[in-house]
Amino acid sequence: MDIDIRGMPFTRKKENFKCLHCGKIVQGDGYTNHCPECLWGCHVDITPGDRQEKCHGVMEPISAKPERDGFIVAHQCAICGAIRINRSTPFDNSDILILLSTYPFPEVNS
Repeated sequence: MDIDIRGMPFTRKKENFKCLHCGKIVQGDGYTNHCPECLWGCHVDITPGDRQEKCHGVMEPISAKPERDGFIVAHQCAICGAIRINRSTPFDNSDILILLSTYPFPEVNS
């Protein structure tokens, strides 16, 4: 069983998708939850990987903070306002990650 950043069980789903923000075709690896080019995502999970969220709003990257060998990225849903945190990947746009790190990281309750 995989565990997400908050220690919650994670259902791995290997899915490709077209970014709703920039239009890039993204090859999913089972952990991909945002576009590596613009870092936007889609609000599709209640529990990581379950695809049970009804909202389906776009998740805007609002902040990032360095952690170990990458960043933690905060996303906020443009429809319902939910905030989720995720790890960056080595393929994520480093310029955007650095820019996002200049914004305050939100207080997030797991």
